[in-house]
Amino acid sequence: GVSGSEAEIAPTLKRLVGEAKQRVILASFASNVYRVQAAVDAAVAANRKVAFNGRSMIRNMEIAEKMGYLKAPRGTIVSMDDASKMAPHKVMLITTGTQGEPMAALSRMARREHRQITVRDGDLIILSSSLVPGNEEAVFGVINMLAQIGATVITGRDAKVHTSGHAYSGELLFLYNAARPKNAMPVHGEWRHLRANKELAISTGVQRENVVLAQNGVVVDLVNGHAKVVGQIPVGNLYVDGVTMGDIDADILADRTSLGEGGLISITCVIDNRTARLMESPRVETTGFSEDAKGMMAEVAELAETTMNDLAAEGENDPYRMVQQMRRKLSRFVEQKWKRQPVIMPTVIPMSAETVSINDAEVRASRESL
Repeated sequence: GVSGSEAEIAPTLKRLVGEAKQRVILASFASNVYRVQAAVDAAVAANRKVAFNGRSMIRNMEIAEKMGYLKAPRGTIVSMDDASKMAPHKVMLITTGTQGEPMAALSRMARREHRQITVRDGDLIILSSSLVPGNEEAVFGVINMLAQIGATVITGRDAKVHTSGHAYSGELLFLYNAARPKNAMPVHGEWRHLRANKELAISTGVQRENVVLAQNGVVVDLVNGHAKVVGQIPVGNLYVDGVTMGDIDADILADRTSLGEGGLISITCVIDNRTARLMESPRVETTGFSEDAKGMMAEVAELAETTMNDLAAEGENDPYRMVQQMRRKLSRFVEQKWKRQPVIMPTVIPMSAETVSINDAEVRASRESL
């Protein structure tokens, strides 16, 4: 078959926007300039101003307008600050967030966390997009939050507000027959899509051995009119960490995941450097725990004290081994009791009994900097 035409979307958008009594918010992919143009035309026909929201949407539409691909009467496009002050029935917002991304503009509006726009009962929300597999829960969550507010949400199931941006088999066949390539390399999609694309190419006369299926890292060489796989290079994720980038060890990623999901428990133990016995009760600090959970830390401190006393009684006086023993015991205890897996950070400080002096403010400042 063949996909629907973008031209089929415009009449539906014009009807929906024209019938709307309050604010209209349309969410679409920021890369689809033709769709955004149809939405702008619908707003102009309904005597509404247009404001773009979301960094990618604003950036793309500024470029499209400068290059002449996006056209609107002078004064039609306004800033979000101006749109937030206008009567709802006089403005239309075009925003990102079609896939329920947590920090996207539409998601923040649904949670009523948007700095400038408050969605109200009776507003019209148009999701001019398809549901990408894997995003169902996030998208339905946004739709439900909008519905709870009282907004009307229109998707492709309710009206002709979206058509695919991907070629159907009929369109691929048309291109293969028109171009008559000697070689073909299907790209984009899952493996089953690539295989189906390959068979389409072969059905139009491309030799099977001239159709290349390649994954990330595969080296494809085109020599003497023939494409073939000639090697593989190592590829993977490039992690951006502040101003640096590169490989990150799996243990570091695991620690960051644990910090985000389980929080941090730090325990400071000061011991006599001769006897290895505690010179004061262990100090426990937490990050990422609720107030109720913080109240349970007395049990953690008690277990830490018992563990350190037992180790000293056994003759253990190596701080490194003490830290490892305490981390294992506390991790097991916290997981069994509270079903959490925080990062456990014990610190053992050997000191002379004559020089013990601990500044509470310094300890707190040190823990707050973690």
